[in-house]
Formats: sequence, structure tokens, C-alpha cells
Amino acid sequence: MEGNSLKKVCTIGGGTGNFVVLRGLKHYPLELSAIVSMSDDGGSTGVLRDELGVLPAGDARQCIVALSNSSRLMRNLMNYRFDSGGLKGHSFGNLFLSALEKITGSFERAIEETGKVLNMKGKVIPVTTEQVRLQMVLNSGKVLEGEKEIYLSQEIEQGYKKISLIPHPEANSLAIDEILNADAIIIGPGGFYTSIIANLLVEGIAKAIKKTHAVKIFVVNLMNRKGQTTGYKVSDHVKAIEGYLGEGIFDYVLVNNQEPEKELIEVYREEGELVRCDIQGPKIITAPMLGELSEKSKGDLIERNLIRHDSKKLANEVMKILAGIEEPCYSSLT
Repeated sequence: MEGNSLKKVCTIGGGTGNFVVLRGLKHYPLELSAIVSMSDDGGSTGVLRDELGVLPAGDARQCIVALSNSSRLMRNLMNYRFDSGGLKGHSFGNLFLSALEKITGSFERAIEETGKVLNMKGKVIPVTTEQVRLQMVLNSGKVLEGEKEIYLSQEIEQGYKKISLIPHPEANSLAIDEILNADAIIIGPGGFYTSIIANLLVEGIAKAIKKTHAVKIFVVNLMNRKGQTTGYKVSDHVKAIEGYLGEGIFDYVLVNNQEPEKELIEVYREEGELVRCDIQGPKIITAPMLGELSEKSKGDLIERNLIRHDSKKLANEVMKILAGIEEPCYSSLT
């Protein structure tokens, strides 16, 4: 773009997926914003929600760290997880954000102040500021309560009747503004139901994504999760998301075409399988985007999330797309 204007890129997802995208893009001259889901109820985040009545901090924390330009020590501090004592399982960053929310009375203010401490480049915006829980009703009649139950379930492949947020929330107006004023929207990667769909269920988000003139990019997950997206190919992932946003909503679909080491695939066999690309066309961009294994990781193949996107490679593909975007034409819901 000409002049001093920066392209506005808005990511939509959960903590881990947004983290990967943001960590790569923050090294480019972009105006970044991350819209994060607010239905997390597991681990440290879930305990703090229940005991303090605060909004879930985990996804926001990961995005703040991803966008941080502070020292490695400070980033490590925010991600530090206590492994013993009364704080066992809690992340320092979650405690920090929750304490700030209690002091200021606002989760958004807590994010803003934490961002100042960590020299954050960009914005982190909760998709809603209401307390919500994710719920899924399976075809069998069984009800899965909360993000954690849904994420761990292997029964979803038998079909479900409904997935919703309880109570049904209104979108954060700041999230709507970011979507409407973006030059590019990036959805994914991340937990299919718990990170991606959870955001689209918030009243006003899907409408804004349909309305915006932004280029819409879908980053397909590397792996299927057994019981949830078992056997899904790229076309299945696209079709499933289009069910919430409309057919042909995406301008580009980013797909990894790099094969992980065979031993890694074996490790993941019980959990899921690789997402295979079964469609072609100008919208489908395939590229090698796998992260490399460290020597430490190679010695411990049961460590989770070893098959992951490489932030730099993913950002490079996104930047190729952004290079072709013309001057922005911002939208309005009114």
C-alpha cells in the first residue's frame, strides 16, 4: 500500500492457532488484531473462571505473548506454569490477567495493560465480553457441556444436532469493528469446534465476516482430531466452515503439503490423521508449512503438538496474498 497506511489483518480463532499466525506476522509492517474465543473452561483458565468469576484468560494470554516485542524472559514468564503447591497447573499469565481484570473491572482493560507491559504490537480482542459456555447436543441425545468435554469427545463423528453458546452472547463491538475494517481476515488454524466454530456462534460475528470487503483466508488444520473431524479432507473442512459463513466465502485456502516424519505420524495415529488435500484451483494454495523438530523434541515424541505450522512459513504465504490486495474498501453493517 502507498503512503503510511498499513494493511489491517485480523485473525479469528483460539489461543494456539492465533499464536502461530501472529508470531510470524508480527515481523511485518502490518496492523494486527486477534479476535479470541471466550468459551475456554479447561485447566487453569477454567478454575479461575469458576473461582473468581473472571473471563477466560488463556487464549488472550497466548495472543499477547505472540504479539509481544519484550524480552524472551518476560514472554516465558507469562507462559510459566506452576508445577507444584497450591498454584499447580496455573499459568502466571492467566493469574496476572485475572488479577488485572479484578482490579480494573474490565477484561479488555486487563489485556490493554498487559500489552503495555509486554510491548505488544497489535490488539487482542475478546469475541464477546459475556460469560459463556459451549454446549453440543449429539444425535444420541447426549449433551456435552463445555469446551473441554467437546474437545475430548470422540463421539462427535456419530453426528450432532446442535452446537451453541450458553447463554447466546452478543459480539464485542470492537471485534465487529476490526472485522469490518480489515484488509484481510484469517480464520484458523485451531480446534475445529472449540476455537473456530465457537467464534462464529457469537451473534454478529458471522454477519460481519460476510459483510466485510476484507480478503478472507482459511488456514486448514494440519491434523484431524479423532472423533471430531475423522477422515476430513480439505474440502470437508471448507464445507463445514461454509455452513456457518456461506458457500464460497473464502478467497484463499492455505493448505500444508509437507509430509511429517513417519515416526511422528505413528505417534499421532491414536489421536488423528493428516488432513489430505483433495481439491485444486486458484483459491487453493498449497505449500510446505511444517515446523521443524528440535533435538529435544526428537528425544520425546510423546510431547503434544509436535506436528505444527511453522510461523515464518505460514506468514510468508499470507504475505504473498497480502501483496496482491488493493487499497482497502471498509464496510459497515448499517
